[in-house]
Amino acid sequence: MTNTVDAAWHKALTRYSERPRSEESPLLKPFAELVRVAHAQPLLRQLFPWTGMWELHFSRCTEMKYTWDVPYICTLADGLYYVEGPLRSCPRIAETDSAQDAVAMVIDRLPPGCGPAFTGNAGELDAYEKARDRG
Repeated sequence: MTNTVDAAWHKALTRYSERPRSEESPLLKPFAELVRVAHAQPLLRQLFPWTGMWELHFSRCTEMKYTWDVPYICTLADGLYYVEGPLRSCPRIAETDSAQDAVAMVIDRLPPGCGPAFTGNAGELDAYEKARDRG
């Protein structure tokens, strides 16, 4: 794990737990819980977290263009979570009212040998893995 991964998790943990009330959304509390639960899992904590649109994504690399080979978790307004992916074009895997269950679904679907996150982007990771596998 790199300092970059640690910093990204720290940013996600603090960003969603310390937002001013004026910015509070009904999704804030369930999303903050999701980030805490995911961070507590060593297999996910070694991946690079990125967020947007109340979605928590996990990348096997630390820079954009991120990898899209790990399912991600979305937060819904009614306190539900759903797991999708790894690509947006993939069908929804499941819906649950538990952050723990959503995180477990992602862990169950991690690619073999997933993590720790590679320092670089998806293209650099791909080149590294191809060279490693040839070698």
